[in-house]
Amino acid sequence: MEFGSEFYWFILIGLGAQLVDGALGMAFGLVSSSVMLSMGLPPAAVSASIHTAEVFTTGASGVSHLVAGNVDRRLFLRLALPGAVGGALGAYVLTQLPGELIRPFIYVYLLVLAVFILLRAAGKFMPTHEVKRVPLLGFFAGLLDASGGGWGPVATSTLLARGGQARTTIGTVNAAEFIVTTAISATFLLSMGLQYVSIVAGLLVGGMMAAPIAALLVKRVRERWVLIAVGTLVLAISLFHIGTAVWKLHGG
Repeated sequence: MEFGSEFYWFILIGLGAQLVDGALGMAFGLVSSSVMLSMGLPPAAVSASIHTAEVFTTGASGVSHLVAGNVDRRLFLRLALPGAVGGALGAYVLTQLPGELIRPFIYVYLLVLAVFILLRAAGKFMPTHEVKRVPLLGFFAGLLDASGGGWGPVATSTLLARGGQARTTIGTVNAAEFIVTTAISATFLLSMGLQYVSIVAGLLVGGMMAAPIAALLVKRVRERWVLIAVGTLVLAISLFHIGTAVWKLHGG
C-alpha cells in the first residue's frame, strides 16, 4: 500500500494533537479536525478517520499514563464503563439528531467550568468535595463525545473544577478514553466500514509517538500551570463555539 506525501503531514498532525491531548486531557479531535478541515478534507472523512485513529492513540496514551503513575484505578472504572455505554448509544442515536441544537448548551457549561478552573489556578476557588456522580458524568461525556461534544473537555473540566488533582485526573480521563473510543468506533465501523486508511495511519503513528512524552509532561509540570493551560484552552473552545452559534443565529 502506497501513501502520498500528505501521509507525513498526517503524522505531524497526530503528533501535535496527541501532545496537547495527553498533556491537558482533551483536544485530540479538536486540533486534528481543525487542521484537516482547513486542508479541504470532507467532514465525513475527518470524523471517521479521527475516531478510528483514536482507538490506537488513546490506547498508547492510557498505557503511558499508567506507566507514569498518573491513573486512579477506581476513578478509571467509574468513568470508563458508563462512558463506553454512553458512547455506543451516542454513536447509534445522537448522530441522527441535530447536534447543533445541543452543542451551544454544552459550550456554555464548559465556559462556566473554565472560569472555575482558572479561579482555582489563581488560588481563589478551592473546592473541597469530589464529584459524587462520576458514572453519570462518564455516561454523558461518552454520549456527547460520539456526537461531537468531546470526552476530554467535559470529563476533565468537570473533575478539575470540582477539585480533582490535575495529574491523576488527566491521566485517568486519557486512559478511560480508550474504552470509550473503542465502543464508539466499533459502532461506527459496523455502520460505515473502514475508510481513509492513509489518514488513519498517519494520525495514529504521530499520536503514538507523542503519547509517552505527553504523559511525562503532565507528571512533571506544576499543577498550577496545567490548570491555567486547561482553563485557557476550555475557555477558548467554549467562546469560539458560542460565538459561532450566535453568528449563525443572526444569519451570518
